[in-house]
Amino acid sequence: MKINSKHIAGLFLLLGLTTSCKDELAKVNQNQNEAETPQAAYLLTSTIKTTTDSYWGISNNLASSLLFVQHWARIQYTDPDRYIFTNNDFNEGWSTWYSKSISQLKIIQKLAENTGNDNYKGVEIVLQSWVFSLLTDAYGEIPYTEAGNIDVYLTPHYDTQEKVYTGLLNDLKSAQALLNPSGKNIEGDIIYNGSIAQWKRFTNALRLRIALRIADRLPNLSKTTLQEIAAEGSGYLTSNADNAQLIYRDAPYRNPVSASFEAREDYRVSKTIVDKLRSLNDPRLGIYADTTTTSTPEKYIGVPNGLTASDASNLGFARTSRPGIYFRDPHAPAVILSFSETLFGLSEAVSRGFITGDAADYYQKAIRASLEQYNISNDQIVSYLSQTAIKFDSNRYKKSIGEQKWIALYGQGLEAFAEWRRLDYPQLTPAKAGALNGKIPLRFLYPGTEQSLNGTSYKEAIARQGSNTLLTKLWFDVE
Repeated sequence: MKINSKHIAGLFLLLGLTTSCKDELAKVNQNQNEAETPQAAYLLTSTIKTTTDSYWGISNNLASSLLFVQHWARIQYTDPDRYIFTNNDFNEGWSTWYSKSISQLKIIQKLAENTGNDNYKGVEIVLQSWVFSLLTDAYGEIPYTEAGNIDVYLTPHYDTQEKVYTGLLNDLKSAQALLNPSGKNIEGDIIYNGSIAQWKRFTNALRLRIALRIADRLPNLSKTTLQEIAAEGSGYLTSNADNAQLIYRDAPYRNPVSASFEAREDYRVSKTIVDKLRSLNDPRLGIYADTTTTSTPEKYIGVPNGLTASDASNLGFARTSRPGIYFRDPHAPAVILSFSETLFGLSEAVSRGFITGDAADYYQKAIRASLEQYNISNDQIVSYLSQTAIKFDSNRYKKSIGEQKWIALYGQGLEAFAEWRRLDYPQLTPAKAGALNGKIPLRFLYPGTEQSLNGTSYKEAIARQGSNTLLTKLWFDVE
């Protein structure tokens, strides 16, 4: 075959022109107002805000878990309060936490590795562990080991809850080793403003939460985890100033609860918690609930959970209590993990024999921390704690802790839902006109999209865990 030198020269000229055109197009398509390379600080801020909005918002909180644990109730459009859902009703959290939260955190991890900033990497692992814990607490088995790497795992495998929880404890242990208050600074942190010492304490508090989540299944691992935390030495949250929370700002960055109430009036405080707080002379009643618009002798009127639309309408908007202004304020904090929760956890850890200490003292301090969170006066706190009904019962520690923790977790629907299933207290009465034959939901439904987009993995998870229904009990929920 003869090679024509003119043709070869022409080919190289054409390739050169093509490459030049591509380079010019790349320059034209660059957005001069945005950075082409993502920055860890901006991604961190965005991820915290996006994740917390979803965690504290309508689908995962107001219209589901807050109703299940009877903190709130519906006064209109009552189907969710009657446990009437479709697969699409639980899509928002799954979609947001995987496609936005986890994917962005993975990018932060790569940026941290490229710049050698272990503190960014440590914070990324802590936040990622929190997100995965929200997912598995709500749904059960989830993509974990293969999640967030779509280039390699287009249809990620579902891991068992045991594997997820034990994996998260290992991840958090790794994060604790990476976090260094003397290391490089981080920016974009809208939880602790760059305080790595506080991130270290939050990391241990999250380890405590997960260790207790598996305590009925893997008590030895729970105990070992708490021993490792003690040996590490950073400690847990030390006051309400250490609360992991996002404090919202003015619109459009306002609290999602505030945004919901600006548009509509679907929600009221549940009669269950109003009655409980009233029976205990609990000073949080006036913070958790508003007085009725129309004056009533009781001042605070809760709505029974699970009414039909007509029965709820008959109660009326003006004669029932909205959630308190504290929670409807645009700047209200979205609490991720509180000092009070940590103290309740330590009380339980002592009660289970995982650590030494005074379980009753931790319990009383936990209640005090919750009351102080809302600026309740010391005199009121002392009076509240002196009641016989509040006294810690070491023989029934799950009841004592479960009931008071349920009160303290008001507004934190997903965590309250997980703890109610785990501790089995308080003992709640199912929705009055509920659709589950006198039972309360035990999990969220997998989104319908999983059946079509990740069908094989989805079916494997269902075969192990049980049918995709609201009443399928999850692995950590033993009793």
